[in-house]
Amino acid sequence: MREKEIISDWFHQYSDDIYNFLLYRVGKADVEDLVQEVFIKAMKGLHTFKGNSNPRTWLYSIARNIAIDEIRRRNRNKWRTMLSFDSSHEPKIDQTPEQLLHLSEENRLLYEAIQSLKSSYRDVIVLRGVKGFSVQETAEILQWSENKTRSTYHRAKMALQQRVGGATHE
Repeated sequence: MREKEIISDWFHQYSDDIYNFLLYRVGKADVEDLVQEVFIKAMKGLHTFKGNSNPRTWLYSIARNIAIDEIRRRNRNKWRTMLSFDSSHEPKIDQTPEQLLHLSEENRLLYEAIQSLKSSYRDVIVLRGVKGFSVQETAEILQWSENKTRSTYHRAKMALQQRVGGATHE
């Protein structure tokens, strides 16, 4: 199969999952651009894909790196905006993902709780708990050992339970 056909097949199979992962990870409305970037990088790097792992885990690894880069870029822009004294550079307020997706109240609370976790907890919760990756697949995507993946997932679930439990009892 030609490279474009392979990427096209993967896009049809995995783009919705990648979109949801990136939405949880970066929490902004411009996720479509990031999904495209994932598949562009995959096409450019297809020759490096050895086939030793599932293409889904490889694509999630690319998506995770793109999400990290995007968050860094946003943080740099936020600092530039904060350091600027010109009022024409005030940050614009985007619609939140939950407004865009019309999430139910329960899903919105869960989404907000996941967003409040530190990034390593957020990654492992989304990959294992939301997307259903195995320990091995999650470890591969995050470039962690399986033991670290298990223990971080356990800690992340505990932190999430505290946040969700605390939000419902306030």
